[in-house]
Amino acid sequence: MSHKQSSIISSNGSEPVRHPEPEVVPKAARRTFSADYKLRIVEEADQCTERGQIGALLRREGLYSSQLATWRRQRDTGGLQALAPKKQGRKARQDAQAAEIAALQLENERLQKQLAQAELIISAQKKLAQALEQTLTGGEDET
Repeated sequence: MSHKQSSIISSNGSEPVRHPEPEVVPKAARRTFSADYKLRIVEEADQCTERGQIGALLRREGLYSSQLATWRRQRDTGGLQALAPKKQGRKARQDAQAAEIAALQLENERLQKQLAQAELIISAQKKLAQALEQTLTGGEDET
């Protein structure tokens, strides 16, 4: 018997065991909850008075007790706005703003250097013009 065949024969050697084909399941999307839904669940949980009602609510909705605790805390600190879902990941806008600020600061430094150089050249041209004017006017006085 080959190795492949021995892996599908049952332990008693009579009938082959059928294994289901391995199925690649796509990655589940993260669930997001609206602020209204969160508030409704928190209020519904607050109205539970009998033993086991909150557990039944959580099972029915497919939620965890930690989510309920977090939503209650958010409700108590900030109202409905605190229950709104937050965008995951880093803040792209702040990164873009920081990069733009850094680029503008570099450009500002470059332009300041150009301005200082231009002022130096203008100052030298003024001094040269004054020297030439003195030379030309001084030469006329001598004749």
